[in-house]
Amino acid sequence: MMIKVAIVDDKRLNRLNRAEELSFSKNINVVFTAQNGEEFLEKMKALKQGDLPEIVLMDIDMPEKNGIDTVREAKVIYSGVEFLMLTVFDEDEKIFEAVKAGASGYILKDESTETIINFIKQVKEFRAVPMSPSVARKALKLLCGGAAPSPTETKTENSLTPREIEVLKGLVDGLDYKEIAEKLIVSPNTVRNQITSIYTKLHVTCKVDAVKLALKNKIV
Repeated sequence: MMIKVAIVDDKRLNRLNRAEELSFSKNINVVFTAQNGEEFLEKMKALKQGDLPEIVLMDIDMPEKNGIDTVREAKVIYSGVEFLMLTVFDEDEKIFEAVKAGASGYILKDESTETIINFIKQVKEFRAVPMSPSVARKALKLLCGGAAPSPTETKTENSLTPREIEVLKGLVDGLDYKEIAEKLIVSPNTVRNQITSIYTKLHVTCKVDAVKLALKNKIV
């Protein structure tokens, strides 16, 4: 499985180093790099539909057009492209602005190349919402508040099986699919199916919403 990736970063050395690091993975093809949002959008327009990157590593603070504004505009045109915000920042406002814009994950730049490649694969294979642990903890803490659960929410949470609750706890703890599978001694595909069932029962469509509901309703 080859994953087409683009890298957007205003620092030339960062772009080159990241592209070189990702090239060591036989599953990743770096389609192009860009120095800001404007250049990224221009390069996207020049590509045929079948040549578009599937996942974009997007820096946040850039001249001309920053990463959040770029994702917000690009998701309207390229709805099938996933964006991972790759940044040195973990401020609350930037995290949620990125998610609201349509980002599929939020990763700190100091994560290892292996971790970033793993996150790329998660998004491609499982439509996961990867976040660096420090970002995930901050996001979950901010998501803990909210209104009391509705009767529908209370009913659906009670329909989760014991194993699904264990998987949900893994998501709350910030584990990825592979880590949950290893912890529960099952295959990643089994975990993926259980998470799909969890989303259906909780009436959510992503990891962030599932975790938010789990914390708000004290399911785990």
